[in-house]
Amino acid sequence: MTRRVARLGRERAPLATARWVELKDGAGYVLDGAPWEGAGQTGEVLAQVDAAGRAAGWVRLPPATPSKIVCVGRNYRAHAAELGHEVPPEPLLFLKPPSSVVGPDDAVEIPPDRISSRVEHEVELALVIGRRTRRASLAEASAAVFGYTAACDVTARDLQKKDGQWTRAKGMDTFCPLGPVLVAGLDTSALALGCTVSGVVRQDGTTADMVFRPAELVAYASAVMTLEPGDVLLTGTPAGVGPLVAGDELAFEVAEIGRVAVPVRAAPAEPGR
Repeated sequence: MTRRVARLGRERAPLATARWVELKDGAGYVLDGAPWEGAGQTGEVLAQVDAAGRAAGWVRLPPATPSKIVCVGRNYRAHAAELGHEVPPEPLLFLKPPSSVVGPDDAVEIPPDRISSRVEHEVELALVIGRRTRRASLAEASAAVFGYTAACDVTARDLQKKDGQWTRAKGMDTFCPLGPVLVAGLDTSALALGCTVSGVVRQDGTTADMVFRPAELVAYASAVMTLEPGDVLLTGTPAGVGPLVAGDELAFEVAEIGRVAVPVRAAPAEPGR
């Protein structure tokens, strides 16, 4: 049985009023903490909250509060091939900073051309860690995953090629939209996932095509770094990645989790420029 949880905040001050809400029967049952902490219901109920966490007067926040976002490159054979690479013999890890995370009601910002002239989308299944995990076995790694959400690993592809390492390419503000909700108890062995840009299908894949499965990825990452509750692990993207420009609508979706549709806009002008 699955469990759906959203993180909501009041429109006028979303972060100051953030709360976790369990979604059932068209209502939202407010929790007294993060769901992976074993939080219980407070008794407060929000009426008319849909399965994607939408409710009048509320903003949907990212359904995770990571200290880090651990990512995996080239975990789908067709995606590795479209970039001219072989599948690595073991998971290829990199990090995105927490400052890259935005929610399903935010926007993706395109940096000025002087920084990057080629930004692309990558839809991914995201794992959210529920317990402190270090050097886990496969069984322990599987048990450490609290739930799942959808993500887009937005990437400055020109910087990825230029820099050799991926900090700038992957780490810009707004480059990790998450949502719309967090789902626990989900079978992720063969979930459809896809991405459209301004209504045009770009990516259409399935998690069945992953090279390394979620538990393998958690165990591998935990061998070199401690994973904390609320941390996020992105599991790779299927083929079909392509460009984003200001004015696009980016929509990405994972079956049984939901769809996120965010505007793509130019980053605000920098002071003095």
